[in-house]
Amino acid sequence: MSESIQIETTLRNRIDSGHKILVAYITGGLGNDWIQTLHSVINAGADVVEIGIPFSDPVMDGPVIQKANDASLRSGSTPVSILNDVRGESVSAPLAVMTYYNLVYRMGHERFASDLASAGISGCILPDLPLEELNVWSEAADQSNIETILLAAPTTPDDRLAEICTSSAGFVYAVGLLGVTGVRSELADSAIQIASRLKKHTSKPVLVGVGIGTPEQAVEASKVSDGVIVGSALVNEMLKGASPEEVGEMVASFRVALDKNS
Repeated sequence: MSESIQIETTLRNRIDSGHKILVAYITGGLGNDWIQTLHSVINAGADVVEIGIPFSDPVMDGPVIQKANDASLRSGSTPVSILNDVRGESVSAPLAVMTYYNLVYRMGHERFASDLASAGISGCILPDLPLEELNVWSEAADQSNIETILLAAPTTPDDRLAEICTSSAGFVYAVGLLGVTGVRSELADSAIQIASRLKKHTSKPVLVGVGIGTPEQAVEASKVSDGVIVGSALVNEMLKGASPEEVGEMVASFRVALDKNS
């Protein structure tokens, strides 16, 4: 069994030492060298790596990650094969997966949580599993020491934000805008607003994702949050055939910008 590194503990320690958090999202099974890309982005300064487990109907994701999902699935990737690829890898940063609830339901809550743990995965994001239906999964996750990371949208009312913050583990995912994942030309005002609102409800790490495509946007979002999640910008490079080192260089540009402005 791979040794997992807990997300929330790691992030709190990083924040306490004066750093902003950088989470890098990559699509599992995308290319024969995706495990090398996993290591490269960690070496480049990602505090957490979020591994997308492809699903045929990724309702939260925009064109780039949809295309990456399709390519990974066409190559034969499955949840089991992706976790098998990760299992046994020695990594210095905690790992999380993002996928959709249908896969968890079909595999079985206890089996999915156990398989994550045995692969050294610490966290799980299920964007289409509502708060009201969380209990069965969260109980199984807790038994396997998997941190369930919840999302908060810009339209979420304050009383529900409080519930999300209480139930989330690892960090709270502040969805930066209404819409699907993808790079935008400028940071949405809603990213600043949702992060500010969440910080009033929790001492847990609050990270902004969706619409963070440049180091400048990451710096702007981190002024009110504890850090950012970068996904489509990295996955787009993977789709274009970038080497693991080249994807790592992009992560390093975000790392340098965040550290310079911390």
